[in-house]
Amino acid sequence: MSFVSLAFDTGIRRRPSGAIGQFIRFFGAALSLWVLYSATYSRLDALSITISFYAGMLALAFLIVSPSATTGGEKVGIVDIVASILSLVTGAYFLYNADTIAARITLLDPLTNYDIAFGSLVILLTIEIMRRTVGLGLTVIVILFMAYNLYGDHLSGVLSHGVISYTHFLDVMTFTTDGLFGVPLRVAATYAFLFVMFGTALAKCGGSEFFFNLAASLTGRTAGGPAKIAVISSGLYGTISGSPTSDVVTTGAITIPMMKRLGYSARFAGAVEVAASTGGSLLPPVMGAAAFIMAEYTGIPYSEIAIAALIPALLYYIPIYVQVHLRAKRLGLQGLSKEDVPKFTPVFKQGFLFVIPLVAISWALIDGYTPTYSAVFGLLAVLIVSSVKKSTRLGLKALLEILSETATRMVPVAGACAAAGLVIGGITMTGLASKFGVLVFAISGQDVFISLVVAAALTLLLGLGMPTPSAYILAAVLIAPVMVKLQIPALQGHMFLLYFAVMSALTPPVAVAAYAASALAQANPLTIALDAVKISIGAFLVPFAFVFNDAILMKGHFLDILFSVSSVTVGLVVIAVAAEGFFFKPVRSYYRLGLVAAGLCLLSSQLIPVIIGSAAIAAIGLILFTQREVLSQ
Repeated sequence: MSFVSLAFDTGIRRRPSGAIGQFIRFFGAALSLWVLYSATYSRLDALSITISFYAGMLALAFLIVSPSATTGGEKVGIVDIVASILSLVTGAYFLYNADTIAARITLLDPLTNYDIAFGSLVILLTIEIMRRTVGLGLTVIVILFMAYNLYGDHLSGVLSHGVISYTHFLDVMTFTTDGLFGVPLRVAATYAFLFVMFGTALAKCGGSEFFFNLAASLTGRTAGGPAKIAVISSGLYGTISGSPTSDVVTTGAITIPMMKRLGYSARFAGAVEVAASTGGSLLPPVMGAAAFIMAEYTGIPYSEIAIAALIPALLYYIPIYVQVHLRAKRLGLQGLSKEDVPKFTPVFKQGFLFVIPLVAISWALIDGYTPTYSAVFGLLAVLIVSSVKKSTRLGLKALLEILSETATRMVPVAGACAAAGLVIGGITMTGLASKFGVLVFAISGQDVFISLVVAAALTLLLGLGMPTPSAYILAAVLIAPVMVKLQIPALQGHMFLLYFAVMSALTPPVAVAAYAASALAQANPLTIALDAVKISIGAFLVPFAFVFNDAILMKGHFLDILFSVSSVTVGLVVIAVAAEGFFFKPVRSYYRLGLVAAGLCLLSSQLIPVIIGSAAIAAIGLILFTQREVLSQ
């Protein structure tokens, strides 16, 4: 394989057998136990916890992720073994010197030759594992930021900065908590890891199967039942997985073939799964790793973020569900047969205990426990409820698999968070965030709405081809200062960025969730992504609604919240009808435009626009309901 092809390729997950396979399995389990201990009982400082976690994840990553898609298979190469050992040696060096690193004065105390060697080595290892796990997009961005740090003083104009030597760069990046070992990795090393462990354990004992059967029992026999099952089950599974891609692969393996079998096109079936899976990262109580990073970055308690995210997450799914229903009605698609749909009572009776862990997490968060201990409570609840029945009981082998799989699932998250740390360190050194704000205001003229449109577009652009945590971190560092200047409260501003960071997973041209669905649907990923955007078009409007009206984030008086949520819900339903072009019968274009305008009026939640929009909706609805002839588009 040529060097060029290697550089532009990503690896695949290895599953070695024999002694090396057993070693990887036990190493991953040991790493998970260490994280569980260090995050809850250990007296180690945050820097030492982060260093030990990252060294272990790097070592594991080189063993389980091949250098490229064509060098996968069972065998672990000698280069990978050497890189894995170097990762542990580098981690041991940083861990041994953790107290010195914590006490030294940045840029004043000189780096030793060993510091420079190991600092350079950990950055090289990070870039390589980033390329293997999350692909070329994020890797190129990180390298460009690094080049800007080192050579940006040669630029002219607003982008120029002072001279940054290599030792200056290395000092900030690897010997402070402002760079590689900063907030993103610290979050990954604590409660993000524990929530992934919770989700893995819940799925292992049958929780994901219960949620799927529950969704099937509720909607399976209705029009478009399989697609509705995908919407509900993917949302429920997504809140415990936190990853659109893994959600698509897990639930889509069942729902996509089912939708195709009952008459949906391959691209629409894939699009429904992509749209539904993407929203799982916004659904409390667990959400995704980006939400934990938001809590750490802003200082807003995670419980407050989870409560505020509940209504926007439900608003995300309402227009998707409506479009799925309308598409089924338009195509005349029926639900599953009675024999294929499980009955609600037996399903709930058999698996209602799986709701208890989610309740435990919600209670812990609301009661003021940290996300770390909330995840532990949820994990303990899973272990307890799974032991009630023999069929769900977890033995030692299953526990070992949960621990090992958790570490494996965290490998790409750790790589992405480490990369984000490098970007944050570079932005801190150069002051790029303030310069980025100048660019946004130059485009928007400091108009709040236009600035938000630009911020949304830039967040989607930054998130192309990247994991959600990385997309959010880039947006938070570069665009959040713009929100501050616009006097948008931190909760609303960062929730806005988080929402669009999540949406980048389904936005073309690099919609990572769509690529995951394309293999299952046997359809073009770009067409799947385009359909997913259409299905979730209402979701792109929700962040604008809650920025201008914090009642949607459950702030303020109960009646204000009720009015705002009701208004926005009706507005989104109307926009979904317009997007699908069907309501009893096909809807003509001018009626669709009228419905969009009326729906936007309701999204404002202001009394006069709501009255005008409601009147327009009533008038158009009456016409469509009473008109007998077939309306052509």
